[in-house]
Amino acid sequence: MTAAFTFPGQGSQAVGMGKALADAFPAAKAVFDEVDAALGEKLTAIIWDGPAETLQLTENAQPALMAVSLAALRVLEGEAGLKIGRDAAFVAGHSLGEYSALAAAGSLSVSDTARLLRIRGRAMQKAVPVGVGAMAALLGLDYDAAVAVASEAAQGQVCQAANDNGGGQVVVSGHKEAVERAVEIAKGKGAKRAMLLPVSAPFHCALMQPAAEAMAEALAGVAIQAPAAPLVCNVLAAPITDPDEIRRRLVEQVTGTVRWRESVAYMAGQGVDRFFEIGAGKVLSGLVKRIADGATGVAIGGPGDIAAAKDAITAGRSA
Repeated sequence: MTAAFTFPGQGSQAVGMGKALADAFPAAKAVFDEVDAALGEKLTAIIWDGPAETLQLTENAQPALMAVSLAALRVLEGEAGLKIGRDAAFVAGHSLGEYSALAAAGSLSVSDTARLLRIRGRAMQKAVPVGVGAMAALLGLDYDAAVAVASEAAQGQVCQAANDNGGGQVVVSGHKEAVERAVEIAKGKGAKRAMLLPVSAPFHCALMQPAAEAMAEALAGVAIQAPAAPLVCNVLAAPITDPDEIRRRLVEQVTGTVRWRESVAYMAGQGVDRFFEIGAGKVLSGLVKRIADGATGVAIGGPGDIAAAKDAITAGRSA
């Protein structure tokens, strides 16, 4: 058995996430304390007590989801003897999850990752005035068909494929009017469903260029090490390890397509048959089943998941 470790993106957050881990394991609590210290505020109070509207703010959701992922990872390191460099063929993360993956692989410190994600969240929200942009999910169209829909809908505005999630699920992003046109065009081209998403900004499209520039500046001042396992990055759907390239691709990712379907397919093609999803929710585990025949997705987000994960990780070493 060959394993990859994956890390969820925005949308997986929920009030109370990670609290049971922190209550049960000092190593998990230490991660939350480190994130609070890095940000100079009690983000954990928002994560565990809400309100949901505050947690959902991009500037809070991004570092919060990373904190939960790294807390779960630290528990696995202690309880299962996990070592990313030995036990993972690859790491990967969906959008902000790419930062969690890099922190997990020792490429970024947890403190730097928390600060970067706070900057990223604020910059992405600030890049486009509320109401100007939108995102929509197109279900039941393959990626090429969705790209054609976005192109037809643009009509001089921005409308791009933002996320190729797999299983016939593509998200488009751009100017609100163009995205609304894409929804109607997609329905006319046989999409099973096409609907606007409840998001606060049009992520992963050209309208995010101001945020990309902010991240270029922020990343320039942060130390990045070679990861302990190759990162299959969003914009390439291919592995990278060079710190300078990692820095460059993280900037490109702000305006680029999250090529998740291709990323999972690449890892499966390299022999990965078990995908551990570390952190909140089970979104990525569900997508694995739609993308990679025969592969297993294992979600690890709470104390009850740790024992089963320990068995799976140690079994993988002896297989």
